[in-house]
Amino acid sequence: MKMEIEEVGNCEAQPLPLLSLNHVSLLCRSVWESMRFYEDVLGFVPIKRPSSFNFTGAWFYNYGIGIHLIENPHVDEFDACANEFRPINPKDNHISFQCTDVELVKKRLEERGMRYVTAVVEEGGAKVDQVFFHDPDGYMIELCNCQNIPIIPISSCSLKPRGHSFKKTAPYKCGFMENVMMESLSTDMINFSF
Repeated sequence: MKMEIEEVGNCEAQPLPLLSLNHVSLLCRSVWESMRFYEDVLGFVPIKRPSSFNFTGAWFYNYGIGIHLIENPHVDEFDACANEFRPINPKDNHISFQCTDVELVKKRLEERGMRYVTAVVEEGGAKVDQVFFHDPDGYMIELCNCQNIPIIPISSCSLKPRGHSFKKTAPYKCGFMENVMMESLSTDMINFSF
C-alpha cells in the first residue's frame, strides 16, 4: 500500500492577518492572590473586563499584552502546599518578558522572599541573562534581556513576522532564539536562589 503525504503549509501561503499577542489567559485558585502578584511583582495594571461575564476573574494590561485571570479553586494540577517546593525548571512551559535590568529583578524577588532560578545563555558573543520564578498558581515566569540575541530566520521562506527586522548575515547555522536558549541550558549554568 502506497501512502501519499500532502504538504499542508508552504512558503507561498499568505499568513493570517495577525497583529500581535493580545493576552494570555490563566486559571488561578484565587483571583485576589494572583491579582496582587501580577500588579505588585510584574507591574500589570487592572483593567475593566466585560460585565457580561458570569464567573470570577480579572483582566490586566501592560507592556503591550493582557493577562486574563480566571478563578477556579479546584485547579488541581499542583496542590497549594506542594507548589511552594515545586522545582523551578527553565525547560518548563513559561511566559517570558523582556526586561532592562535583570539584577534589579533578582533584588526585588529577594526582597519579597520569592524563590527563583537564573541562567545565562551565550550565542556568538551575545549574552542573555534569565530569571525564572513561579506565580501563585505555579505558572512559570521568565524575565530576561533576550533582545541581546538577534532574531535570525532559519528558512528562506518569504514569510516574515510583522513588525520585525531580521539581521541579514552570511550563511549561518542557527535556530530560533528560544531553542538556542533552551538547548544551551545546563546544570552548570543554573543558579538556585531562595
